[in-house]
Amino acid sequence: QVQLVESGGGLVQAGGSLRLSCAASGRTFSASTIGWFRQAPGKEREFVARLRFGGGITYYADSVKGRFTISRDNAKKVVSLQMNDLKPEDTAVYYCAASNRPLPSRRNEYDYWGQGTQVTVSS
Repeated sequence: QVQLVESGGGLVQAGGSLRLSCAASGRTFSASTIGWFRQAPGKEREFVARLRFGGGITYYADSVKGRFTISRDNAKKVVSLQMNDLKPEDTAVYYCAASNRPLPSRRNEYDYWGQGTQVTVSS
């Protein structure tokens, strides 16, 4: 089992920044990729970004490319999502998830999930 705990959400004005963190514990060696997803009220959970541990390869949804950056602190087993130039449409509950698949982008390709953290962007 892999346990994931998100933190760092909050309320920010449009154009502002937030940094989300995902702390992993447990059998972390069984996960090869950490992804971030988000779910706005009444909408499906959507992929935001992922980081593959081998090689540090990253991938972003078009909607956040150039504004969000996913990174990893190896020593602390924390994966962060730096979110800049936030927009009201970024408002959602953000989840981190772990997968042992090589290039997972779909929700059902991730095996472990955190509880989520709320991000609210005011206009």
